[in-house]
Amino acid sequence: MKTLNNSPLVAIERPATGPARGLLILLHGVGANERSLSALADEQDKDIAVVLPRGPVTLGDDAFGWYPVSFGANGPVLDAAQAEASRKILVEFVAQQQKRLGVSAAQTIVAGFSQGGIMSASIALTAPACVRAFGILSGRILGEIDAMIPANLASYPIEGLVMHGRADTMLPFTLAEASARRLDALGIRHSFLGYDGVGHGMSEAMRADFRTWVGHRLAKVA
Repeated sequence: MKTLNNSPLVAIERPATGPARGLLILLHGVGANERSLSALADEQDKDIAVVLPRGPVTLGDDAFGWYPVSFGANGPVLDAAQAEASRKILVEFVAQQQKRLGVSAAQTIVAGFSQGGIMSASIALTAPACVRAFGILSGRILGEIDAMIPANLASYPIEGLVMHGRADTMLPFTLAEASARRLDALGIRHSFLGYDGVGHGMSEAMRADFRTWVGHRLAKVA
């Protein structure tokens, strides 16, 4: 891993071996940091550049997020203004990394775990021209972004992934089902994968399926 300089966000990179055939941006969950998904980054194909930014909100000692959130009797309550600020920062960050690496939107995937997956969906659904695909790993889609989703979203060639543990007690599996229904309604092609016995985390099977999904979407050009 190497630290990136001249970036709007603190970030590290698992560089591609040789010219990058694609770019994967991995976003960590709430209370984690840019190193949290390093193992997942290292598992990706070696000719894919993987960039891991740090959320701009400090939540504790070496703990960061994309927006503050609390969990009440009626579910998660978020700071919508900060979520929107982070979304804008990330759209800028994606463009900067594409320019730095010389890759296009068609060669770019943004994905994340938990709150990172939430932000990945927010980026792709509101700025669909900036990525090829997005992954929601044990996350959900925010209702707060509805007004920013373009009316012609289905005309963009983006594709989604929803993967979630059926035993998740932090963000219940029903949220993943709701995300899949939302993508259906928006006309976005996607894969929906549920995992028995998996809580709020990434099992070995999930990690393997994610690598396969990424590799297929960033397939080598003949």
